[in-house]
Amino acid sequence: MPRPAPYDGAVLVKWIRCSVVDRHGFERGQRKWAGLLGEPGFRGQSGGWSRTRPDVAHVFAFWENRVFYDSFMARGHDQLATGQTGTFRDMQVMLFERRFDVKTGFEPDFTEADVVRVAHSSVHEDRAEHFVLMQKQVWNPAMAGSPGMLRGVFGEAPGNEFLVLSMWKSSAERGKYRADGAERLAVRAQTATDVAALTGDVVELEPSWTV
Repeated sequence: MPRPAPYDGAVLVKWIRCSVVDRHGFERGQRKWAGLLGEPGFRGQSGGWSRTRPDVAHVFAFWENRVFYDSFMARGHDQLATGQTGTFRDMQVMLFERRFDVKTGFEPDFTEADVVRVAHSSVHEDRAEHFVLMQKQVWNPAMAGSPGMLRGVFGEAPGNEFLVLSMWKSSAERGKYRADGAERLAVRAQTATDVAALTGDVVELEPSWTV
């Protein structure tokens, strides 16, 4: 089956998080999302289970732009989604527009990754510009230089909401990055002053969910 066209720099990131009540049924339905292949503007999808809360699933989907995404939602989404009806609760969905890469050469390609780190920040309005600058000048270089870090993307949603999604070769390598000075970096970046609320998770990818 042909892969999507090469990544061209524009991307819409969809992040889905939910609590699963029927794991077998949810996973069976998740594999049916292979039907996304061939959808205009679709660039890739994967996901897996939270390491800290085994009943929580995360799914990350990438689209070329909002127009293609909205078209799919109006036409084909519901048919694919019926396979998971009743298998989850408390679904949260957010859409982010890519601002820039974390590291370089981002592509929505999960083939080498086994762990995804996701961090969602709600930022004070008067600190949003500083927060973005610190992501470029402090966090990005630290992450890019960490062993096992493959690629990532920094996205923004209306209301000063930001997403940092990074892919890693192994959970052990990602752990080294976290232990090697995240607190020091946060002080340097004045994260506590910029951020009103921060949530995050480490997701163990399920290869069978990758489209």
